[in-house]
Amino acid sequence: MPLLKGRSRKTVSANVEKLVHEYEDSGAIGSSHPASKKKAVKQAVAIALTKAGKSRKQRATTVH
Repeated sequence: MPLLKGRSRKTVSANVEKLVHEYEDSGAIGSSHPASKKKAVKQAVAIALTKAGKSRKQRATTVH
């Protein structure tokens, strides 16, 4: 299922959840196979932020 478009925190969170669920079902996110769930979550965050056009630094400043 394709990821949602948008820059909001809610959209990014939904995309992360969708990617992690994909990892739990098939053991892969796209064509990559992270070694652990922790690494899969990190990768899912990176993918979701890239899709939203944000960086981790921007995400950290908007959290506070």
